[in-house]
Amino acid sequence: MSSSETIRAAKVQDVPAICELVQYYAERGRMLHRSEESAYECIRNFLVAVDGAGHVVGCVAVAVFWADLAEIRSLAIEQGRRGVGIGTRLLEAAIDSVRQLGIARVFTLTYETEFFARQGFEIVARQELPEKIWTVCIACPKFDACDEIAMMLRL
Repeated sequence: MSSSETIRAAKVQDVPAICELVQYYAERGRMLHRSEESAYECIRNFLVAVDGAGHVVGCVAVAVFWADLAEIRSLAIEQGRRGVGIGTRLLEAAIDSVRQLGIARVFTLTYETEFFARQGFEIVARQELPEKIWTVCIACPKFDACDEIAMMLRL
């Protein structure tokens, strides 16, 4: 990543760009869709990577589920900028925010298992995440046929 790209807390003005990034991967079956409404509702959960011109080139969100459990969500990088460290830096920043909250475990549901494994995440059974399954997943249209892989990092 060039020195002109930085990671910062998302602003409401970033929501269209965040949704565009997420929708790109959602349309390809790589992550779930996120509506603008839901992005606005949880904008404080997002971090973004921006280039020198202020263009959002990546995003990630952290959702707290319980005193000892948080989730990494919506990690998306502009297609032409994958493989240059933006995703790693966003994930590290998100994990740092989880640590600052004093949370002991962070998980993700993903298809990108190799990326998360390089960051120390391990595959776990979804049954280890009842907070997620019974509050969020149950409302998902893919609930009965979910093919995402659950991965956990213990901090």
